[in-house]
Amino acid sequence: MNALNPFTLLIKPASADCNLRCAYCFYLSRCGVYSYTKKHRMSEETLERVIKSFLATKQPSYAFCWQGGEPAIMGMDFFRKVIDLQKKHSRKGSYIINTLHTNATLIDDVFARHLSDSNFLIGVSLDGPRYIHDYYRKYKSGRGSHSDVICGVACLERNHAEFNILTLVSDININKGKEVYSYFRDSGFLYHQYIPCVEFDGNGQPLPFTVSGEAWGDFLCEVYDEWVKYDTRTVSVRLFDSMICYLVNGFHDNCQMGTNCCQYYVIEYNGDIYPCDFFVDAELKLGNIKKSSWEQLARSKAYLYFGGQKSGWHEQCENCDYLPFCAGDCLKHRLYGKRNLHQLSWLCKGLKQFYRHTLPGFSKLANSLSEN
Repeated sequence: MNALNPFTLLIKPASADCNLRCAYCFYLSRCGVYSYTKKHRMSEETLERVIKSFLATKQPSYAFCWQGGEPAIMGMDFFRKVIDLQKKHSRKGSYIINTLHTNATLIDDVFARHLSDSNFLIGVSLDGPRYIHDYYRKYKSGRGSHSDVICGVACLERNHAEFNILTLVSDININKGKEVYSYFRDSGFLYHQYIPCVEFDGNGQPLPFTVSGEAWGDFLCEVYDEWVKYDTRTVSVRLFDSMICYLVNGFHDNCQMGTNCCQYYVIEYNGDIYPCDFFVDAELKLGNIKKSSWEQLARSKAYLYFGGQKSGWHEQCENCDYLPFCAGDCLKHRLYGKRNLHQLSWLCKGLKQFYRHTLPGFSKLANSLSEN
């Protein structure tokens, strides 16, 4: 089989199904794409087809990212089958990476032990202390999920499973950057990823939990100012790591910073394939894993057109000193109002503020790392 450009699979084995009802969840609405059934579960046949076909391609590594909804509702036996099938279909020397993005409420010790033994990296959704987290992250009954998340995290820690914290920054925690960061650090959670909540209604108007660009810039600067004091060698913040990576090595390890979006494929529970989990829409469906080969998908006009839109940034970006760090930002953040991909990112002002504030410090850190 011919070599393809490296890509990652974002797999939705339970589609948007979830045991929580977080008010700001962008993926919950994707249930409408598959509204013909209430329950969405990936079959073993589809699972094997996904794993077998991916491992048959020539890649430097094979990254399987299991997402949702809540993928843990598939149960531990499903993820045992994942490992069995990967062993069955991998070639000698293949380097396989499994990540699981979860709300952690369904993780017990037995599940955590399997994830640890199988070298999964777990991303746990946690928005901060209880009063912040429970504002949006609730069960259907309205009960907050914070205590159950912390119990799940404790299971991961007891069983030596590697995990990081995935924090959605909404209107509730956007003005609490230092508090949220300190809460995680002081809890012993040393791997953080902060994700801006940017959602719009059908008329292109921001939903109540959406953060403004200026507020996002303030949040990032506040986190940076706390991190840079003492934690540069002990706490990993995904965006900060990506900036240092670019300054040291000259390449992007974060899709938002890249100039082309042909880096991922999303696979829904039934094998349908899309270019990005922010764009799981019927009109953007690329094919189905049971009928399409990866070579066909990689060459498809729809996929190439989607990926190429990233570099169609606003004309002001051309002369911006920070273009190498954001490449016009994520397509999702450029789609608002008139849904014009060529407009400035909704977060542009905040990103510029953050880069102005932090680049001298990041450059100093990068130089230090290069020397060592």
